[in-house]
Amino acid sequence: MSTKRKPPTLQQKKEEVNRKAIYWISGSLVALIAIIVVLLIVAGN
Repeated sequence: MSTKRKPPTLQQKKEEVNRKAIYWISGSLVALIAIIVVLLIVAGN
């Protein structure tokens, strides 16, 4: 019975980690895009 109870908890943990990873990746991409835009504006002037 314990083997049947363990997979759902592992799946829930994986989903939480995936959500955190998605937030971190999206945040870093937004930051990179913002930096690139700022550099382009500064280089254009």
